[in-house]
Amino acid sequence: MQFNQLELVNPYWLWLLPLPIIIYWFIPAYRTRQSAIKVPFFDVLVQALDETPSAGASQLSARYWQKTLLIISWCLLIFALTKPTILGPPQTRESLGRDVMVVVDLSSSMAERDFVSKTASDNGGIQKISRLDAAKEVLADFATTRQGDRLGLILFGDAAFVQTPFTADQKAWLALLNQTDVAMAGQSTHLGDAIGLAIKVFEQSASAELSTSTEPQQQNEKNEKPREKVAIVLTDGNDTGSYVEPIDAAKVAAAKNVRIHMIAMGDPTTIGEKALDMDVINRVAEVSGGQAFQAINRNELEQAYAAIGELEPQLYESTTYRPKKSIHQYPIMLIVVMYLFGFGVATMRRQLTSSLNKAAPDSGEKHV
Repeated sequence: MQFNQLELVNPYWLWLLPLPIIIYWFIPAYRTRQSAIKVPFFDVLVQALDETPSAGASQLSARYWQKTLLIISWCLLIFALTKPTILGPPQTRESLGRDVMVVVDLSSSMAERDFVSKTASDNGGIQKISRLDAAKEVLADFATTRQGDRLGLILFGDAAFVQTPFTADQKAWLALLNQTDVAMAGQSTHLGDAIGLAIKVFEQSASAELSTSTEPQQQNEKNEKPREKVAIVLTDGNDTGSYVEPIDAAKVAAAKNVRIHMIAMGDPTTIGEKALDMDVINRVAEVSGGQAFQAINRNELEQAYAAIGELEPQLYESTTYRPKKSIHQYPIMLIVVMYLFGFGVATMRRQLTSSLNKAAPDSGEKHV
């Protein structure tokens, strides 16, 4: 039961509001009776006093302000029993689904201009762009489909480094992606080190959430499953001197519940680094529980990310709720204040009347 911003949790108590009226109608007030003296000259006494005889009884009657106070108190008491609750402003609770780490190869071969721009293809023309620019365009579309997921970005070449930690801000993620360039990471392809760094970032993120959580046990009970961890590795060459072999890194990822989807980009015969080692790429994806894709043109690259989107559907949940705050204590507090005020006023009036009677002068008559 709601009245705009007010909700009555137990509205059935309102049925008791007319109870005092029912009692007043069907149960008569208690009358006190006292013993009287029987006299033979009662008729003469009544005539002398000019009074009409009636049944001996006395009935206390409340004053107007006392009746008003009782009515208001009863209404406030019933209102408190209904447990009135104020509804706060609507709030949205979002539950993120996955942590998706995008790992992009920035080796020298990513500068090869053997992909067609999306803008040129839409206009019917052909405009060659670099593999990295093509990856940026496809990743921009891919990011818009990952609502509720936290995205991260790792770049690798001679070494691997974190360009963007996990964030739910897709615009910030895309801005940092667009700032990347082939010359940022060197000429080589340290694929194994990049996968190892991705695993480390997943572990650090989980540890940071656990340390900042005030009630981790309750959160674990709420979340039946931990947040899923997915890495998407985009490369156009094989590993060239990583400290950790890609296969070994994939085994560690499987132990840490990190799925790795591999995308081999570009034609293996294109001039650049060594030809793609599809056996290693397929093995890395298989060991970690992911899948491998090969994209030699833009359409295949888009299809690869679309397939990953189907393999990793959104787990985003958004619920809207309104916080509730009970105010049943305030009517009770108001009743107490009203009664204290009423008894205080009555006491002051009695004291004032008593002092006035004592201060009144004697009439001077004496009674024997």
